[in-house]
Amino acid sequence: MLEVRDIDVYYGKAQALYGLSLSVNAGEILCLLGRNGAGKTTIMKAIMGLLPVRGGGIFLDGEQISALPADRVPGKGIGYIPQGRRLFAELTVAENMEIGLMVRGRGIKQEAKTRDRVLDIFPLLRQRLDQQAWTLSGGEQQMLATARALCIEPRVLLLDEPTEGLQPSMIEQIRRVIVQMKSEGVAVVLVEQRVDAVLSIADRVAFIENGYARENIDARVLEKDPALLAHYIGV
Repeated sequence: MLEVRDIDVYYGKAQALYGLSLSVNAGEILCLLGRNGAGKTTIMKAIMGLLPVRGGGIFLDGEQISALPADRVPGKGIGYIPQGRRLFAELTVAENMEIGLMVRGRGIKQEAKTRDRVLDIFPLLRQRLDQQAWTLSGGEQQMLATARALCIEPRVLLLDEPTEGLQPSMIEQIRRVIVQMKSEGVAVVLVEQRVDAVLSIADRVAFIENGYARENIDARVLEKDPALLAHYIGV
């Protein structure tokens, strides 16, 4: 479904990714693991068109999307939950969700159905619709960031450190949502430092090191051989 093929990505003159390739299929969870600064967030930004790809390409169902401007990538069905949530703080919960709903241009009736479905997943947000995003707790903000991404009815969902700073009950809720998306055929790419959370839900793990994609391994195999974790992330 989503294929990143031999991409080179730079920050100015500094190269951050070197001929990096990875792929994820419908109904699969791929986790990117690596030390801080390895290039995981850079991969996410490149997929979303937030960083230019100078070599190689990014393809969705065979269509090259790496030349698209960033504002057109979500319309292809790629939802992104960035590290730090990046909500529109002064807008209400409802208005933040509306931004996601408008992306696909589904029409008023479909948008209403999608909104209700997402609020069924995060019922607490029904009670917060008129609150400004900045007034929410950290866990509630993560709910809203996830809800906004789900409002585009994603075929691919990118999550960058979704459990960072959350209490255990909220981590479990985010985990359940990710597993639900997988069951509905969504391709999920997850950046996460909590190895226990990763191994409990991931199908495959791709290790990223200094801008290169290294081993790509079945998560069940990794559970039995933690030496790779020690090598790439020091666990």
